[in-house]
Amino acid sequence: MNNGFLPLSKEDMIERNIEQFDFVYVIGDAYVDHPSFGHAIISRLLEAHGYSVGIISQPDWKEKDSIAIYGEPRLAFLVSSGNMDSMVNHYSVSKRRREKDSFTPGGIMGKRPDYATVVYCNLIRQTYKKTPILIGGIEASLRRLAHYDYWSNKVKRSILMDSGADILMYGMGEHSIIELADALASGIAVEDITFVDGTVYKTRKKEDIYDAVYLPAFEEVKEDKTTYAQSFYMQYCNTDPFSGKRLVEAYPHEIYVVQNPPAKPLSQAEMDDVYALPYMRTYHPSYEAAGGVPAISEVKFSLTSNRGCFGGCSFCALTFHQGRIIQARSHDSLLTEAEHITHDKDFKGYIHDVGGPTANFRAPACTKQLTKGACPTKQCLFPEPCKNLKADHKDYLSLLRKLRKIPKVKRVFIRSGIRFDYLLADPDRTFLKELCEYHVSGQLKVAPEHISDKVLQKMGKPKVAVYNQFVKEYKQMNEKLGKKQYLVPYLMSSHPGSTLQEAVELAEFLRDLGYMPEQVQDFYPTPSTISTCMYYTGLDPRTMEPVYVAHNPHEKAMQRALIQYRDPKNYDLVKEALLKTGHADLIGFDSKCLIPPRKLKPKSEHAHTSSGKKAKAVPKSKPISKNSARDNHTKNRQSKQSNSSSRKGKRQR
Repeated sequence: MNNGFLPLSKEDMIERNIEQFDFVYVIGDAYVDHPSFGHAIISRLLEAHGYSVGIISQPDWKEKDSIAIYGEPRLAFLVSSGNMDSMVNHYSVSKRRREKDSFTPGGIMGKRPDYATVVYCNLIRQTYKKTPILIGGIEASLRRLAHYDYWSNKVKRSILMDSGADILMYGMGEHSIIELADALASGIAVEDITFVDGTVYKTRKKEDIYDAVYLPAFEEVKEDKTTYAQSFYMQYCNTDPFSGKRLVEAYPHEIYVVQNPPAKPLSQAEMDDVYALPYMRTYHPSYEAAGGVPAISEVKFSLTSNRGCFGGCSFCALTFHQGRIIQARSHDSLLTEAEHITHDKDFKGYIHDVGGPTANFRAPACTKQLTKGACPTKQCLFPEPCKNLKADHKDYLSLLRKLRKIPKVKRVFIRSGIRFDYLLADPDRTFLKELCEYHVSGQLKVAPEHISDKVLQKMGKPKVAVYNQFVKEYKQMNEKLGKKQYLVPYLMSSHPGSTLQEAVELAEFLRDLGYMPEQVQDFYPTPSTISTCMYYTGLDPRTMEPVYVAHNPHEKAMQRALIQYRDPKNYDLVKEALLKTGHADLIGFDSKCLIPPRKLKPKSEHAHTSSGKKAKAVPKSKPISKNSARDNHTKNRQSKQSNSSSRKGKRQR
């Protein structure tokens, strides 16, 4: 029975009287027909342009027939690992296997392979030798040229070389996929489709490459870290759709991987059209017996307001993926979706989020970006807000006020994160007032990440004085409103530039604040970020200056332990770190000390009553945040970046 979802099985294909699909879409996620999932956007967009799409979700990669259930597509196979890089999905920063996959029915781990895009493509090639394969999604996008792979600790080739795919779509993908589909449908051979912005292809015909910048060859960047850093920065400076150049990377045997300039951002009308497609807004009903798909709970009652981020954090891949130019949906589009949400049987009156990578970015940083793009070597907010920055929350405020007035809506929350430096750059504090008054539920999550200006400089984050000013104003505003609301700061350990000395400095800051975070993220070197380049090369690619990097697992453990120095299980690591850094003065009973001079055994474990019976353990206090461990925050951030087949969706600061 046709239930409104796209075909997911041979039976669906037969029911719709489809003899051959135009595209067969192989994905590493469960099929969720919601615009927060890349496969939903790309497949619905193709459908809207008259193309048929059959979905193969999480095929058995050990069985080659698993990708042949529909036969050969008329135009091409589409392949994506899913809303996240499969390696981030599978492994924590310590390279331990995760226990849960939120994008799989029932949260079961192990339903997709490591390096899923490559594995799926090789599986297809076993049966279909010549059928075009187009790859996209965040895994492909961030591995489009030579890249450092943390999990193998190697510099890997472009994923085009290892996958055997014909064309890679990077970035968000809506423009690219339709242009590719139309080219294939017109009869153009896939090897001749070399002209689509936002794509990468490989060729042996050097003479056909024009108007291009040649990067160092793969063999050079693989052997020399300085060359790698230089090549990476050339790529970083060519990620803008208005100023980005065509890039070429040479491989042995006269093979050239060519990255065309980025696709232009969607207009507001185009973005509205994408979100108005007939999504079912939930997972396929066949997953109900397994308990559904956990990831839907994060987005089911949330609204994607914008894309892109001009924040420019070094550890985030948004510059490479969604770009720095903000694209926003219209109020009408968002209000229509919100109205639709209120009719869901599970809606309780709460819109969980209205945001994107950064919630309070609703327009390009300056008018120049609309015609000339973002500055290649300058940041909009770092090290200080640019004099051309237009910091204005009026449009966002207007949108939030309209959403609050919708019948059945009790509260509208903002969970995808705000840039506090952008908020402070706006001379009008109305947004701060209404944020505290209407859009915070007791706690507001913010991301200072560190408090050492030396480390913050490497992170591309504002100085600690800016965060302190925000803390002060947030507290004052809540007092004025008569509310008891708190800040939950996200912090990161072992980021390039952070030594044990800076970690101790952060611990002292937390001591003075009277706060111990429940969530701490060790720096995770994911593909194609400035921070990952620093981690691998020991050089800041922006300046080519040396950067201290903590590689030793024991030192990384000490840095992390210092952030949670009150936790008894961290005592030995904290003590060792304090002694190593010459801070024995912080060991003692004084109020300025971090730990006592000896490890005190918890009473709950060793205290006994006078009758000789063991005393009841004191119950642990509830964690400050209801979210999962901060390591999963890296997963969520990458998921939100990946909003379409050739890109990828959760909060970015």
